[in-house]
Amino acid sequence: MIEEKYRGRYENLKVAEALSKNHLYPLACNELSSIIDLGYSQFPKDLKAFIFRDCLSAFRLLPDMNTSAAASAANLLVKSVESAFPKQKKNFAIVEFKQAKVALKRRTKSHHEHIDMPSLPQDILVHIFSLLDVSSLLSSSQISRSWNQATCEVSLWRSLFYLHFSHKVLIHIHSGIDWREAFKNEYILYNSSKMLRSGRGYCSYCDTVVWHENLTCPKKQCRLKSGKKPFDLMLTHQVVNYLLGTTSSSDESDSEDEAVRGLWAYPTPEF
Repeated sequence: MIEEKYRGRYENLKVAEALSKNHLYPLACNELSSIIDLGYSQFPKDLKAFIFRDCLSAFRLLPDMNTSAAASAANLLVKSVESAFPKQKKNFAIVEFKQAKVALKRRTKSHHEHIDMPSLPQDILVHIFSLLDVSSLLSSSQISRSWNQATCEVSLWRSLFYLHFSHKVLIHIHSGIDWREAFKNEYILYNSSKMLRSGRGYCSYCDTVVWHENLTCPKKQCRLKSGKKPFDLMLTHQVVNYLLGTTSSSDESDSEDEAVRGLWAYPTPEF
């Protein structure tokens, strides 16, 4: 009965479904990593089997993601696997990861050799990029010169700043402010990336932990009921506590802080 509760909560998180979606893949990998770091030893055997399955899926899907954010998240996940999984499962997962890295490298090379990027107007690109999360936006800046220019659009970073930090900090607004740099500084200073990267929120209308869409529930009926009022995002350890059925707080692992700064460590693209 207890094991069924664990399994039911984990299935509610829909990690496997998120891994198959390009924009959610990095978030799902980061969440899996934290689940392993903070709760794996406490989980029953059958839940560990579900987590192992999803880790393998994450590595096998990596070549299809083809973004720097996805590769970074997969690297973080394999570190958690190495530290927590028993020897046989760890070795099996590492083999899958290494094979995925080779496939990703080959696919990336082929992609760059044959790529034929569609030429879209900058205003269309900016509109598309306004729908992305932070890590996906940064990944997009590496694709081509025009994409890089579009991701630097002031309005994108100003909107992200106001969305995530306007209620926490007051900054001197002036015409020459670098909104991308302002967002980056607050992102690291307040370590809010732990909250942003969780990608999760609790919707009181459907009583479910969900992947958020612009800080609201993805279900249309819930957005209508809430008047699209944003909910508070969940910290990664709160997702783990949800799985464990506890409410106590836990410290994030050191790998979280590494990933915070790593998100901004993209090399300068050469176009």
